[in-house]
Amino acid sequence: MSERIVHWIGGKEHDPGESRLGPVYDPALGTRTASVLLADAAEVDAAVAAAAAAFPAWRDTSIAKRQAVLFTFRELLNARRNELAEIITREHGKVLSDALGEIVRGQEVLEFALGFPEVLKGAYTQNASTGVDVHSIRQPIGVAAIVSPFNFPAMVPMWFFPIALAAGNSVVLKPSEKDPSAAVWLARLLAEAGLPDGVFNVLHGDRAAVDGLLAHPDVASVSFVGSTPIARHIYQTAAANGKRVQALGGAKNHMLVLPDADLDLAADAAVNAGFGSAGERCMAISVVVAVEPVADPLIARITERMRGLRTGDGRRGCDMGPLVTREHRDRVAGYLDVAVSDGATVVVDGRDVVADGAPEGFWLGPTLLDKVPTASRVYTDEIFGPVLSVVRVGSYEEAVALINSGAFGNGTAIFTNDGGAARRFQLEVEVGMVGINVPIPVPVAYHSFGGWKESLFGDTKAYGADGFRFFTREKAVTTRWLDPSHGGINLGFPQNT
Repeated sequence: MSERIVHWIGGKEHDPGESRLGPVYDPALGTRTASVLLADAAEVDAAVAAAAAAFPAWRDTSIAKRQAVLFTFRELLNARRNELAEIITREHGKVLSDALGEIVRGQEVLEFALGFPEVLKGAYTQNASTGVDVHSIRQPIGVAAIVSPFNFPAMVPMWFFPIALAAGNSVVLKPSEKDPSAAVWLARLLAEAGLPDGVFNVLHGDRAAVDGLLAHPDVASVSFVGSTPIARHIYQTAAANGKRVQALGGAKNHMLVLPDADLDLAADAAVNAGFGSAGERCMAISVVVAVEPVADPLIARITERMRGLRTGDGRRGCDMGPLVTREHRDRVAGYLDVAVSDGATVVVDGRDVVADGAPEGFWLGPTLLDKVPTASRVYTDEIFGPVLSVVRVGSYEEAVALINSGAFGNGTAIFTNDGGAARRFQLEVEVGMVGINVPIPVPVAYHSFGGWKESLFGDTKAYGADGFRFFTREKAVTTRWLDPSHGGINLGFPQNT
């Protein structure tokens, strides 16, 4: 019988017994390895109730003690991150080095959060009016719900929960039901680090669990990363229920290559950013915009590098693993037929890959398409797989107009040796994260992550200073100690004197 993955509520495993179950696979083997509980309304209520009950004491815990718990968690995670990487590879399929990389990026946010006493301290003004002082404080908001995607089961939750916890909030994390074990592993490690019971809870489930959190009156905020349709639903529903929302949606990231670019550098970048983690990244490059006459020599270099890639089981030292589920693999592979019917050229067909892994694995090799029409769904849809499209344009201006015309505005990059062109690009492009000769411009933890247009719903991005603003509320306190000279009745509007 396969493993049963249960909720983590109130500092311990929570299994209601009778429950809906979802399948969890090892994508490299193509076999079901576990079943995960799918929460109903009672489990949603239990998780939120545990977080709400734990919140007051955690809020009132001293800064020094909260910081000590997070420091201990950081040390435990650093010592055991290889164990977590193995869990991610087993359930998601990405290669071990990539799994370890996402943990390290998550740790960067944790380490930024450890400096929270400096970020959260308020301001003080003495004698703003005669005998009147004003100071501000930042206070936690309460129960923070986090809904994270399958593609980064450790990193994305760590964009949010270290900051939420540092600020004094309690958390309910709803991980993807496709790879849920990393979340429970993190919960156990937080408990070992000394986090009080109920401050961090893991609620497994599907849309029913998410909608339960969006409507729950005791949830103060919702943080989400995923596709644009779901991000829009979460933003609209949670906001309608009076909650703070940061909902990061989909992407169609373009990489602009100018004729003066170093084509070897650009080819390396296109391959790394297009096929890393099998393209299942919201920051993956999915479109190379080649300004002629650069397309043919660039495609030749990309194709040459693709020949050396090894697709297979992530535990065997391969370059790229499988896709997360059979259904997702089939959906992504279906776009190749769409490309051909729309007039694109298939330069490298990933359906022909001979993978270093079980025949039943969810394999699709790196795929390269040329002359993709911008009206094709291959260009407009977020494919979320190892499919790299090349679009040829005649000028820089045409390229920027093309990028800016898209619905998404998550990440983009330009490859050039012209500093003036790069500066112009960073000012003119309508995208939230820009790379200059950097293909995946994910900001460091002390900046904030998030896109524009349909890639972000809500006013607040993830982590950085935005993270602490999201998980706290500012309170201004105006103080005057007893002074007889200020006595008497005056119904006029208060004035500073």
